[in-house]
Amino acid sequence: MTESTSSSSSSLSERLPTRVDSEVGPLRTVLLHRPGNELRRLTPRNNDQLLFDSIPWVDRAQEEHDAFATVLRSRGVEVLLLADVLRTALEDPRAHAAGVHAAVDDRRLGAELADVLRSHLSSATPAELAEVLMAGMTFEELPTSEGGSLVRRMHHAHDFAVDPLPNLLFTRDSSVWIGDRVAIASLAMPARKRETALLDLIYAYHPRFRGAVRAYGAHSAPVEGGDVLVLAPGVLAVGVGERTTPAGAESLARSVFADDLAHTVLAVPIAQDRATMHLDTVCTMVGPDSVVMYPLARDSLIAYTLTPDEEKGVRVHGPAPFLEAAAEAMGIDRLHVIDTGLDPVTAEREQWDDGNNTLALAPGVVIGYERNTETNERLEDAGIEVVRIAGSELGSGRGGPRCMSCPIARETVSASG
Repeated sequence: MTESTSSSSSSLSERLPTRVDSEVGPLRTVLLHRPGNELRRLTPRNNDQLLFDSIPWVDRAQEEHDAFATVLRSRGVEVLLLADVLRTALEDPRAHAAGVHAAVDDRRLGAELADVLRSHLSSATPAELAEVLMAGMTFEELPTSEGGSLVRRMHHAHDFAVDPLPNLLFTRDSSVWIGDRVAIASLAMPARKRETALLDLIYAYHPRFRGAVRAYGAHSAPVEGGDVLVLAPGVLAVGVGERTTPAGAESLARSVFADDLAHTVLAVPIAQDRATMHLDTVCTMVGPDSVVMYPLARDSLIAYTLTPDEEKGVRVHGPAPFLEAAAEAMGIDRLHVIDTGLDPVTAEREQWDDGNNTLALAPGVVIGYERNTETNERLEDAGIEVVRIAGSELGSGRGGPRCMSCPIARETVSASG
């Protein structure tokens, strides 16, 4: 699928500016990444290091992702594919040079081998360079060179000279739109750090995003998009746990206050473990005043409320119960909660299977994994339309529909829907 044919709603999206002021406004443009050869690099020897719980069946993962994209298009959403926009961006010579720089690690390869790879990639086509940036390159695949290289000789042929990026699938984490600006995430895990270089290229050099202003930069303290929820215009919730640090949450708050993108940021501590790596693994919005939430988090989540301060930049209040702090910041009486699962065992199973990680297409309409049967039933009992998709292979990297999508344009929605 190419950019020119990625959606029948292109004319609508071209009229709608890149802007996201909520989690549930009608979705108009989204960035996805179709699984590619980077997933074929996963083996039992490296899957833990590359943050996958198992080895996905790539063909099936691609089928599931294609079905996900088809659902989005059928609902009038323009789907941009990361590989397409990356290739287009790399047609700019400046982006191409930056891409080569991002791929070559002198400390890993040594000066001689790094120069060989740099020369090779400098003559690569945008499509060839994009493939290396996404799928990586093994020592066996490096171009031949004269002379000796201890680095080449001491590495196994299938070791990575350029690491693959299998977690590109989860486009939510590497960038997030806040108002009319894009925050490039500062990713915490070594396996994901190079992803931000690709998003930097796309937002700097792709014609679609020319002039896009940054709300946050990849070289700042760790903040990941899965931890950032745009609860309402001017109100952000930022999870602080395994990936996003307190310094990252505060740094993001200072940035959005300075840019007048928000008046309140809620810093929400979450458990620092794999099951709750991001805030959106325990809580996502399904309506302007409603969330689907892991039951164990309902009464235990707290929030520190950050607001602008003319002298200090930020004033910190609390902590207070998250649901109360969120409702106050959003200017509503209360935030309605839909629990995932009827009993503790079911709730824990469906939380692990991304039952809370829904993607809102519009107020009261969400996409969720079909396997979370009880969570989906609870949502429907509450009047939420659930569009079910398969995710047996897509979920092997611990992410659901929200994790796999970066909204770029949503329509405005009021607190009353």
